[in-house]
Amino acid sequence: MTRNFEAPVAVVTGASRGAGRGIAAALLAAGWQVYATGRTITDAGDGAIVVQVDHRDDDATAAMFARVADECGGLDLLVNNAAAVHDALTEQKPFWEKDIGLGDILDVGLRSAYVATYYAAPLMLDRPRGLVAFTSSPGSVCYMHGPAYGAQKAGIDKMAADMAVDFRGTSVRTVSIWMGILLTEKMRAAFDGNPEGLAAMAEHAETPEFTGRVIDALYQDPDLEQLSGHTVIGAELAQRYGIADEHGRQPPSHRQMLGSPHQPSDVVVR
Repeated sequence: MTRNFEAPVAVVTGASRGAGRGIAAALLAAGWQVYATGRTITDAGDGAIVVQVDHRDDDATAAMFARVADECGGLDLLVNNAAAVHDALTEQKPFWEKDIGLGDILDVGLRSAYVATYYAAPLMLDRPRGLVAFTSSPGSVCYMHGPAYGAQKAGIDKMAADMAVDFRGTSVRTVSIWMGILLTEKMRAAFDGNPEGLAAMAEHAETPEFTGRVIDALYQDPDLEQLSGHTVIGAELAQRYGIADEHGRQPPSHRQMLGSPHQPSDVVVR
């Protein structure tokens, strides 16, 4: 594979499927050189550099970023998307009646994002512009799928806010992005044999590639510094940047239904 060393460099974690795979594909289409990671990943779109990484393993994560440094000399964009999403996530039960494995999202999903950014930061500081984008959801402010999922999303939003404080005075910015309902492979399969139901769901949903287009535009925003540390709604950013989903459709914001992102305090206690 021929690599374009003039292209900006991105790492997308959790790119085996769903949102991560779509984000990687959209960034590739926009001209990025993309390293796509995942525990079982074998392909992430034409042109992606696939790296199998179990994000429970700090040493494997460190080795992956060392490889990026060796091959590219630096990093322009990190998309923290990896998360351990349990098959029982949407079961209608209280948390103590669900599998305790749902708590794994606090490891691969929250801690893993901290570790990835820890190793990515030194690679980004000498670049003219750097962005750490976290994928999140309204589950950080409303009850969604139980306390482990909600704590992970709330933690991600706060992590973006606090990392922005540490990055002040550098060229690196951080933003947490609330995604909407995603038309993933799993979601589409759930409507197998029900095309009318899928069409109705699609009216309120986003393709996995949509967030990748938003992140590309966000990276290029001359006012990116003003958004650093904040949690934003992807559909609202898309309106700001004039980005549409497939067939020119504009996915809706679910702010009124699900709630608004918390705004970080300006207080800094060292």
